[in-house]
Amino acid sequence: MVIYMECRITLQAEECDADKRLDQFIASRCMDLSRSYIQKLIKEGGHVSCNGDFSVKSKLLVSPEDIVVIQLPEPQEVKIEPQNIALDILYEDEDIIVINKPKGMVVHPAFGHYTDTLVNAVLYHCGGHLSGINGVLRPGIVHRIDKDTTGSLVVCKNDRAHQCLSQQFREHTITRTYHAIVYNNFSGESGTIDKAIGRHPTQRKKWKVVAQNGKRAVTHYKILDHLNKKFNYIECRLETGRTHQIRVHMAHIGHPLLGDSVYGPDDAKFKCLEGQTLHAKTLGFLHPTTDEYMEFEAPVPEYFTKLLRTLK
Repeated sequence: MVIYMECRITLQAEECDADKRLDQFIASRCMDLSRSYIQKLIKEGGHVSCNGDFSVKSKLLVSPEDIVVIQLPEPQEVKIEPQNIALDILYEDEDIIVINKPKGMVVHPAFGHYTDTLVNAVLYHCGGHLSGINGVLRPGIVHRIDKDTTGSLVVCKNDRAHQCLSQQFREHTITRTYHAIVYNNFSGESGTIDKAIGRHPTQRKKWKVVAQNGKRAVTHYKILDHLNKKFNYIECRLETGRTHQIRVHMAHIGHPLLGDSVYGPDDAKFKCLEGQTLHAKTLGFLHPTTDEYMEFEAPVPEYFTKLLRTLK
């Protein structure tokens, strides 16, 4: 299959980007590109420039107002291969498979990231028998969670199941609750954020709360535990499912997720987390064949529980 990757991306560094490494800066803006792929493009030469200079290195520190241009390579033939990668399976039958996705695993192949994804693993596990509605790059994928978000995700094995679950997602009848650790104390024990989300005007891979040209997004939250004066453990229930919804909404109200390098503070103490502390705890839907309501819970990962104990 031909993946049309030819694309020119232009980025302008801001004050908050000062002294970031070039590869880190690009990765923070272009979240579909892995950092290793960005480093490869820089090393090859001719693909990445800073203020017109194509001889830059990954370790270059950017300054505010710097103009970085990324020219992605020409179209190339890509075949997504099954890989024997262990899966934490919560449920499986002839129509669906529910998986507890680990931290750091990309859901489906994307630019520079064609191996070690959930799709590669599921293709192997299911012998290639997945729905084809979303094409060869996203077989079986009816929804997704971010690379560094853990937890419940359903994959469809046939087109009928895919169509049924897609309809439920469109109608917002899917049950989805997430657990997260966020900064700062709340004025109450629960609340609702009803704010439209749209693309960031200057950072193409980032999203923000917008007054116009956005899609309605609703997040209900409640506090599960007051960890200390700086952090809280919360549960979020999604009424809608926009890209980065919880991360954007919580940052908007002054409670960014711990470890979120895109929407949260640059907190050196928690760099080791390598991504936001967000876990897709519960996933519920009507089974595509039996029409029976089914609900699945993914256990909170060990790193998350250790962090909760440390912060407590």
